[in-house]
Amino acid sequence: MQKKIKAALSVMAMVCATQAMANVVITGTRIIFPSNEREVSVKLSNEGEAPGLVQAWVDNGDIDSSPESAKAPFVLTPPVFRVDPKKGQTMRLLYTREPLPDDRESVFWLNLLEVPPKPQDAEDSNFLQMAFRTRIKIFYRPVALNSVQKTEDAVNGMKWSLQRAADGQTYVLRAVNPSPYFITVTEAGIVAAGKKIDSEDSHMLAPGAQHDFALKNVRQLPAGEVVVRFLTINDWGSAIETKTPLTP
Repeated sequence: MQKKIKAALSVMAMVCATQAMANVVITGTRIIFPSNEREVSVKLSNEGEAPGLVQAWVDNGDIDSSPESAKAPFVLTPPVFRVDPKKGQTMRLLYTREPLPDDRESVFWLNLLEVPPKPQDAEDSNFLQMAFRTRIKIFYRPVALNSVQKTEDAVNGMKWSLQRAADGQTYVLRAVNPSPYFITVTEAGIVAAGKKIDSEDSHMLAPGAQHDFALKNVRQLPAGEVVVRFLTINDWGSAIETKTPLTP
């Protein structure tokens, strides 16, 4: 009976995905993969007090992916490994050379599934074994883009306007990304007549995409000058604040 209970609890735990309590962490919050590179290194470290068994894979955006079902033009080596406490591990992320667009970025996701060791008294008592899953973005970046536009210029080149919401009663702050880069906006809002009006929304805009950030209780266009204030994440994972007028 104990074995059945332990097995059931383990199965339930394996579907839990979070990085809040994971001991094995990735250096950085995103990976940039230049198209002229054959591979890039991904560094990990175990900040916990116990060893961890890690399984890694790459998917194309499917949060329910598994190592068996994931589809992406990348492979990781090693795909399964142990990391001792206070030690590190380096993985090699290799591009399989499957054709990808050369006029814009493509995005994929790196997954790490960490399974902590069984308690020493596991054979004599019931236990809940948790598996922690971490996901970070991989941006495949054609090197030709650098000659067209820099990433920081892409942020400054975003277009912002106030538009009627679908309900016809309020306004939204519409962002348009005309660049070939993905732009992650974590905060957005406006400043009008000294009053800040923020959106609670965050969004990653794909190349050429637009997104409407809801503005709470904005039922008429503000009078006077309106300044857009927004935060984006750069290649190093830092939040950058930008202020700009509405696009004419």
